[in-house]
Amino acid sequence: MGFTAAELEAYRDAVVPDLVAPGVRLLFVGINPSLWTAATGAPFSRPGNRFYPALAAAGITSRELRPAAGLTQEDRAELVGRGIGITNLVRRATVRADELSAAELREGAERLHGTVSRWSPEVVAVAGVTAYRVAFGLPKARAGRQPENLEGAALWVVPNPSGLNAHDTVTSLAAAYAAPARAAGLLPPTD
Repeated sequence: MGFTAAELEAYRDAVVPDLVAPGVRLLFVGINPSLWTAATGAPFSRPGNRFYPALAAAGITSRELRPAAGLTQEDRAELVGRGIGITNLVRRATVRADELSAAELREGAERLHGTVSRWSPEVVAVAGVTAYRVAFGLPKARAGRQPENLEGAALWVVPNPSGLNAHDTVTSLAAAYAAPARAAGLLPPTD
């Protein structure tokens, strides 16, 4: 499945609903949806995004989901059944995250408080340290487990899986995503 630039542009500022259900244990938080995600309705679906390959490599999912044309019912059942939810700091779709204002990111952090309070995941993993720093007003924050919780959930910052984040590989993303997955009880603890 492919889209022309004009077809994708028609999805600018579209809102993509969260993928979350009762029993969520690990809530991944993207920065905002891409135009491709808005077109397919599937989070992290742009070809070249390494989110789903990293989940599979870490053993968080039983197989690699390939949602470039959208998530199938089986794909959604895989995520929800494993206790995985997905939301974004900012809900509107853009070509790049750098199109978002600091105010939008801060508002997104406030909205995230409500989302986490509503669904009560054990762990929240924000994908993107730069966006996290701006959204939460913590300019020195680093990736990994954060000292504070978010509405009772353990809070992690993990690398963004976008292909624009070239210094991370599927292997390094898998390792980074495995840590909060272990904390949420989705993976066995390491010895």
